[in-house]
Amino acid sequence: MLSTTPRRHVIALALLVVTRSWAIPGADELPFKPLPRQAPAPKDNPTTPARISLGRQLFFDARLSKDGTVSCNSCHSVMGSGTDNRSVSVGVGGKEGGRNSPTVWNSAFHSVQFWDGRAKDLEAQAKGPLVNPVEMAMDNHEMVVDRLKQIPEYVSRFDKAFGGKDSVTIDNAARAIAAYERTLVTPNSPFDRFLRGDSKALSAPARKGFTLVQDLGCVACHHGIAFNGPEEPGSGEGFYQKFPTFTDNAFVEKYQLMKDTGRHAHTGDENDKHYWRVPTWRNIALTAPYFHNGSVKTLDEAVRVMVKTQLNKSLTEDQVKDVVAFLTSLTGEIPKQPMPELPQTPGRTLLVH
Repeated sequence: MLSTTPRRHVIALALLVVTRSWAIPGADELPFKPLPRQAPAPKDNPTTPARISLGRQLFFDARLSKDGTVSCNSCHSVMGSGTDNRSVSVGVGGKEGGRNSPTVWNSAFHSVQFWDGRAKDLEAQAKGPLVNPVEMAMDNHEMVVDRLKQIPEYVSRFDKAFGGKDSVTIDNAARAIAAYERTLVTPNSPFDRFLRGDSKALSAPARKGFTLVQDLGCVACHHGIAFNGPEEPGSGEGFYQKFPTFTDNAFVEKYQLMKDTGRHAHTGDENDKHYWRVPTWRNIALTAPYFHNGSVKTLDEAVRVMVKTQLNKSLTEDQVKDVVAFLTSLTGEIPKQPMPELPQTPGRTLLVH
């Protein structure tokens, strides 16, 4: 049977065996790394001040949606958790999406983007919502570019950020948004400080919780810089895990965890059924509700659901509190985000209904 198991699951099973021997003797011995203050950038999209500035404007500009009501920030608010804290996001015309909005904080450290990993990096991800009919609902990317070209200040900003002729392209718009998103890093969490040698950074319950997630095997999937797998950030090689793994329990029906088939809905491959990109634990205390459908309102309940559906185990209430204490220790410092001044179109509007 093992030879027919998808490779990603074999990796997780192997790691599960290894993690059971992990302990908490000292930060230098742990298989985790503190979150860097700066995210890596691909060679073809350096994180320059001009691209960051332009990307911030585009991220906040609702004119990138068909009727001017939805921006990137609408669903991924950098004024808060990097999400909208809704079960599912609301797009143009009040249409609801089918999945919970992942946080944009530290998204640069994901190996792939979206719950199903259909975008290999932030640049690819930025293009998707623009033309999704239940999100920003533009007819096509050409419509996005045409609108941007009608805003003179954007044209000059694209020229400054990218140079060359005809710099206003969908690829460059995506590069600018991605460059800005790579600045959305939340370092210096209590756990990061612990990893750097501050033995007092973790509370006693958090220490107990950290030991417990190791003993249970949770860190088979939740490890690495973002606690969501071993793959390199932006590698395009996603780390996926089946969810739920154990389906004979009340949580599966109560929270409708089997309704969405996960990566399978994108690839059509039966082997991908109910597989998901492992979500990050960083800032998880801020990003309720939980899971791909946003069906679980609280973090303590999410812990109970995960332990039962993934490990077929149950925890005492004290153990749940300890795990929540550890997860809360992964809340980093949210950098202040100044609201950008958006380019104007004096005497006219681009939003005609």
